[in-house]
Amino acid sequence: MTSPHTPTKARASLRPIRLGVHGSVRLACRIVASAGYPQASVEYVPYEVTEPFDPLRAGRMDIMIVKYDPLEPDIVMSRPVCFDGRAVLVGAHHPLAGRDTVSVEEVAEYEGFQCPGDFPPHVWNLVVPPRTPQGRTVRRIHSVTTFTAMTDLLRSTSAIHVSFQSLDTVVPPDIKVVPVHDLPPSPVSLAWLRGDEPPWHVRQFVADAERAADR
Repeated sequence: MTSPHTPTKARASLRPIRLGVHGSVRLACRIVASAGYPQASVEYVPYEVTEPFDPLRAGRMDIMIVKYDPLEPDIVMSRPVCFDGRAVLVGAHHPLAGRDTVSVEEVAEYEGFQCPGDFPPHVWNLVVPPRTPQGRTVRRIHSVTTFTAMTDLLRSTSAIHVSFQSLDTVVPPDIKVVPVHDLPPSPVSLAWLRGDEPPWHVRQFVADAERAADR
């Protein structure tokens, strides 16, 4: 993948950029389109929330999407290239499922999820705040293993998961994504390994994505 200003022959000779994503590719597609790149020039590489940086460190992706700053010493981040609105995931039977929007204060009535695996705890505190703005405790009780296991628990209990609106394209039909209006949207950036500079066409893409976000 290259800048739209790169000659066509040069673009055709380059391999697709390997872009790490978790859950939905909706944000990634939006970033790619905003930067002026064809979707066919990107290969989306999934990663698990329990070990988010392993594929990047293993060389299976060139860059990855991150939300908030992981504060990992070997990870470098771009400027924000878009934002993702906040939401709560609930089963279709849940009392909050039919709402157009909810407050995080209401969400605190129900049990949520603990920080999973190697996910940075300080980032989880931003994704799933331990307390609401009014000081109510968000009960982070359940373990996170895989997205499928999480949705199985959501559909069978009154558990909730504070997350992001972009997941509305990947959840099963019996899981509802309800916007949370009093949590700020998350900044979304691109990240790569420090000291392991991506190929020039990947660096160009990051620069183009940053410029598109600034417009």
